[in-house]
Amino acid sequence: MLRKDREISNRQDIIEILKKCNTLRIGFQGEEYPYVVPVSFGIKADENQCVLYFHGAQKGLKTDLIKKHKNICFESDIFYHIDKLPYGITARYESVIGIGEIQKVQGNEIIEGLKAICGHYGITDFDIDQCNNLTFTDVYKVIVKSMTGKRNLPKMQS
Repeated sequence: MLRKDREISNRQDIIEILKKCNTLRIGFQGEEYPYVVPVSFGIKADENQCVLYFHGAQKGLKTDLIKKHKNICFESDIFYHIDKLPYGITARYESVIGIGEIQKVQGNEIIEGLKAICGHYGITDFDIDQCNNLTFTDVYKVIVKSMTGKRNLPKMQS
């Protein structure tokens, strides 16, 4: 990372940024070009592992690429604002970039993954077990292999 002063090295700080993000962008290895998809997501993390859940249709380019390549990259960010400074302009943000392995979720973990997604957006009272759209939905998880964080927050006024 070029700007070491903006690097976030603490894993828990990186996870906290992910928890504040609205969208996860997943990069797949496409046939001719990379393919990036924005998804709603949920996060489950402990001291040993971070897993990101998302869902999607059972057909389409994303599904086809998942079947071909298990290794993906991801990005998520929070854009706060732009500051005009005496020496230029700077964006105020926090971001996370990582790599991982994608797996289709099976069995009871489908509900667990969907609950993680709903919980990420503050929905805790939805009865996923009663949802009739699950027959048309696949749930996936990204097992995070590594991730880095970066931020440029406003300096505190004294």
